[in-house]
Amino acid sequence: MAILAAMLSGCSSSDTLSDKDASVQEQEDLTERTTLDEEAIEPVQGDELSTEKHGYGQGVQLDEQNRPIGALDFNAQYSQYNATAIDEDEGEILLTFDQGYENGLTAGILDTLKEKNVKAVFFVLEDYAEKNPELVERMIDEGHTVGNHSVSHYSMPDLSYDECVDEINGLQEYMQDNFDYTPTLFRPPMGEFSEQSLAITNECGLKTMLWSFAYADWDTSNQPNESESLEKLVNAAHEGAIYLLHSVSKTNADILGEFIDRVREKGFEFK
Repeated sequence: MAILAAMLSGCSSSDTLSDKDASVQEQEDLTERTTLDEEAIEPVQGDELSTEKHGYGQGVQLDEQNRPIGALDFNAQYSQYNATAIDEDEGEILLTFDQGYENGLTAGILDTLKEKNVKAVFFVLEDYAEKNPELVERMIDEGHTVGNHSVSHYSMPDLSYDECVDEINGLQEYMQDNFDYTPTLFRPPMGEFSEQSLAITNECGLKTMLWSFAYADWDTSNQPNESESLEKLVNAAHEGAIYLLHSVSKTNADILGEFIDRVREKGFEFK
């Protein structure tokens, strides 16, 4: 199945969406970007790539190595688009945080990561980067990876081809212009994707990164129990794990240090 290479040799950016300042919903080398004529960029037609929306979840079924079957299946089906939900070739664990909005906890999370000598990936929205430049700069300065979570947190399969490009490249340009930094990882909002949106992300030069562990931690008015959450996170550890945590969660902030210590006691290390 042909990807988009037959239609474009790079991914061009257009003006950002007119409603990019819509309120953010909270639920993770383009330095020289090729500019193409509008005629050279056309949506995929017909049966070439599916636009059917899929909602990702790692599921509850595990293999003999404690790895979620859903994450392995995602890799098997979509790795051709440079998309992953678990790092099958890596024994280490990767911590990722989705930064939909700032709840006053990220500085403490960064303090804990620094104390434990752990690097993480922070997937930011443009609104987050605009409102919290000092935190984004600290992430970069302390050696963490800043990922692209889109401009406006729209479901990528609901967008047109050009709108998908805008959502990705709009934040790429903002990060480059304001932080001299070019993200290489993309996490689609709400974990929703289509075959076409994954291919567009790949053509824009970014790797799609989903996760092999996530839990209900995002509701700030109904935070999960700390001791139960700690056990859940520790027991889910597996080789190549990609943890999705939300930085708005007080539970996550409070248990993060002990979680890191206990996972290391089990023989794992963080990427």
